[in-house]
Amino acid sequence: MEENVNDFVKKGTTTVGIVCKDGIILAADKRATFAGRIIANKDVDKIFKISNNMAITTAGTVSDVQLITKLIKAELTLIKIRTGREASVKTTANLLGAIVYHNIRKFSPILGVTGFLLGGIDDTGFYLYELGPDGSVLEHKNYATDGSGMMMAWGVLDTLYKEGINIQDGVKLAVKAVNAAMQRDAATGEAIDVYKVNISGVEKVLTKRLETNITI
Repeated sequence: MEENVNDFVKKGTTTVGIVCKDGIILAADKRATFAGRIIANKDVDKIFKISNNMAITTAGTVSDVQLITKLIKAELTLIKIRTGREASVKTTANLLGAIVYHNIRKFSPILGVTGFLLGGIDDTGFYLYELGPDGSVLEHKNYATDGSGMMMAWGVLDTLYKEGINIQDGVKLAVKAVNAAMQRDAATGEAIDVYKVNISGVEKVLTKRLETNITI
């Protein structure tokens, strides 16, 4: 029986974005798997700073995620060189959506399924965007989640999110949401990274790792 090449592509994750009154929170786990069955890596970074005022969470086929992250960072650098200013969050979201759109429609034996959450700040405020695998661009006013464990995370966010939440409480809520996915989704695990995006820029505020080794 012929094996499907997609069964051997690293994928699976849970990412969360939360809009707070004083910034944006982004969170993700650190596990990479082969089709959700075999743990391929226990220390994967899934949140990346792409400019001084924006960061993204990543989910999906690792090679495509890595390439698209490099492309959007390069495009933002070119915009700054040409205009002398940082790109707005909306401009970045639309540019990233266009890159994702063309990526998934290229001819390839490996389907380039990717998902991104973009959090950023510019002169007009804080913004959270979801970039779907098809290149769609959706702005979220409260929260968003992506990846194989998103259903568990949605339940926590729907239940506990409150409008006007501050960054400190946003960090706690993000951890609860990702942790819920870690309890039930086999492709989510190992640890949680949390970043904040506010007037001070992009900063990692927490890394919490699970201890799963048993010794006697």
